[in-house]
Amino acid sequence: MTTKSRLSHLQQLEAESIYILREVAAQFERPALLFSGGKDSITLVHLALKAFRPGKFPFPLVHIDTGHNFQEALDFRDELAAKIGEKLIVRYVQDSIDQGKAVEEKGKFPSRNGIQTVTLLDTIAEFKFDACIGGARRDEEKARAKERVFSVRDEFGSWDPKLQRPELWNIYNGKIHVGENVRVFPISNWTELDVWEYIRSENIALPSLYFSHKREIVWRDDLVFPVSKFITLDNTDKVEERTVRFRTVGDMTCTAAVESEANHIDDIIREIQISRTTERGSRLDDKRSEAAMEDRKRGGYF
Repeated sequence: MTTKSRLSHLQQLEAESIYILREVAAQFERPALLFSGGKDSITLVHLALKAFRPGKFPFPLVHIDTGHNFQEALDFRDELAAKIGEKLIVRYVQDSIDQGKAVEEKGKFPSRNGIQTVTLLDTIAEFKFDACIGGARRDEEKARAKERVFSVRDEFGSWDPKLQRPELWNIYNGKIHVGENVRVFPISNWTELDVWEYIRSENIALPSLYFSHKREIVWRDDLVFPVSKFITLDNTDKVEERTVRFRTVGDMTCTAAVESEANHIDDIIREIQISRTTERGSRLDDKRSEAAMEDRKRGGYF
């Protein structure tokens, strides 16, 4: 008698994600993988390598650069794209601002997170992308939890949660009308803990931001924000040096750090296991209203 081998939890998630990536390649003519240099998009690149090597990716890597990104993430983005030899397309929010298509926020912590939608939609139109792959997960935020793996957007990039397609038995319908676009989330069923455990098991390299380091910070709304040239400090702000790391990496103006001594993946996993807040609890743009994420998605945000 032989014992049938069973896939582990991580192997099941990996297999599902690879299947979804291959479905994108099969169903769409001009897909793209949105790649920012953050841990989730890095995980997607690793999965794409498993899905398509020794061949080339059937899609380019695309980054919408807000101009407020962490330099560590940008450097890692460029290094990884060069290492794997895949095409990287970068478009800039600053160009949209200069062209009068987007208006930058004012204030102490001006976020470009919302207006990057303008640049994203222009990029989709420029290259005629019919599917954009991203690293969003259902456990991140309640608006994400309502979204399907294949999320259809209309000709304006808008998302309607009432018009989601059924995805029974992992059958994905990528049929769209001309001008429409599909956002695809291969790791939608993963959790933050799953991602970190997979990174550990696959020995995936990450930017140093995710590990403890000393950094100048200021406090805002009980959150720890990095000091940068993109925020405006006044005489009420007290700049301190703290040992921190980042659970999620977005713009420097809206991404808070957490105080942490975790400088190894095992330590980070232990932190996550006992954490009582989600990783997006440190994203200031998600706290602007109860439906902040859903409102942005209805306007074309990823």
